[in-house]
Amino acid sequence: MSRCCGLFCSDDELQWHLALKTHNYGDFSFAISQANSQFEDQGQVFTTPYATFIGVYDGHGGPDASRFLNSRMFSNLHRFVTEDGGVSIEVIKKAFRASEEEFLQMVGRSWQSCPHFVSVGSCCLVGVIVEDMLYLGNLGDSRAVLGRNRIPGENEVVAERLTSDHNVKDEEVRKEVINQHPDDSRILVHIRGAWRIKGIIQVSRTIGDYYLKNPEFSRSPLYQQLFPSATPYNRPVITSEPSVGRRRLRPHDLFVIFASDGLWEQLSDEAAVKMVTRNPRAGIAKRLVRAALNEAAKKRNMSYGNLKGIPKGNRRQIHDDITVIVIYLDHQFTGENFHCTNAPVDMFSHETHDSDHRFFP
Repeated sequence: MSRCCGLFCSDDELQWHLALKTHNYGDFSFAISQANSQFEDQGQVFTTPYATFIGVYDGHGGPDASRFLNSRMFSNLHRFVTEDGGVSIEVIKKAFRASEEEFLQMVGRSWQSCPHFVSVGSCCLVGVIVEDMLYLGNLGDSRAVLGRNRIPGENEVVAERLTSDHNVKDEEVRKEVINQHPDDSRILVHIRGAWRIKGIIQVSRTIGDYYLKNPEFSRSPLYQQLFPSATPYNRPVITSEPSVGRRRLRPHDLFVIFASDGLWEQLSDEAAVKMVTRNPRAGIAKRLVRAALNEAAKKRNMSYGNLKGIPKGNRRQIHDDITVIVIYLDHQFTGENFHCTNAPVDMFSHETHDSDHRFFP
C-alpha cells in the first residue's frame, strides 16, 4: 500500500482512505473513490474542544461548488455558533444560507467570463455532534444513516435513515416539486431514463446551480445555448432550503454513516449498516467503498480488478464519485483539540488538508 498526501491510498489509484482517527465522541473512518475526470465530491471532519463537525459535499457540473463548500461551510458554521452562543437548528440554517449567498454572488460576478459556473452546484450534508445531540442539515441526496441496537442491551443492529433525499426519482419529491410549480406543465420531464426538473437535474435542493435559480438568466442567450430543450421559468425551479433537524443520541446509537449518493446508489442502508456492524473499525469506510465498487462492477458483468483498470472520466460510466465517513458514537467525551481532516481535493492533485486551525481562529 502506498502513501498518499500523508495518508493512505489503496491499490486502486483512484481511492484514498484514512483507516481510523479519533473525534470528540469516538472514532471515525474516512474513504473516497474518484470516478469523474475531476473529483466532484468533497468531505471533511473537524473536531473542536466542544463539538465534532462532519461535511459531505457532492458536486455536479464540475468541482467548483463542492470545493467552495469545503472552504466556507465550516467557517460559516463557526461564525454563527459564535454569534448565537452555541449550535442550534437556526445556526445550521444560517450557515447554509450564507454559503449559498456567497457562492451565488461569486457566480453572478464571474459567469460572463466563466460561463460554466452557472451550471455548477453541489449537494450538501452537514452533521454537528455536541454532547448528546446530533444536528443535521441536508440539501440533495447525500445521506446520513444511523446504526443502532433495535432493543437497548441486545446485539441486533438496525438501520435508521436520518435525512431525506431531495431527488425527483422519489415520488413524494416529484409531488412536492409539482405542487410548487402548478403553472408549469414542463417542470418535470422524463428524459434519459429518469425524471428531471426542466429535463436537466434530478436533485431538487442544492447549493449553487445559478441557472436554475435566476429567472432572468433563464431568458439569456447562454441559457438557450446550453439547454436548447429547456424552457424559461418565472421563479427558481430548485431551492437551497435545507432539511434541518436534531436527534438526541442515546446509548444504543452506535454509529452514523455519512456518504454521498455514490455509495447509496450501490448499497442499501441496511447492507451498509450490517457491514459496519460486522467488521473492525479500522478501514471500515474503505470497506464500504470497496463493497460499492464491487456492486457497480457486478452490474456491468466485470470484476473489481477490471474496474480498477478503467481511468477516471471513463469510470463515471460505471459509478459516481464516492465519499464515506463513518462516525462511531462511544458516548464518552474525549476533549479533542482543534483538528481538521479533509480528503484530497482530487486524487492526482496531492492537495489535502490535515491541520489544526484551518477554520477556527
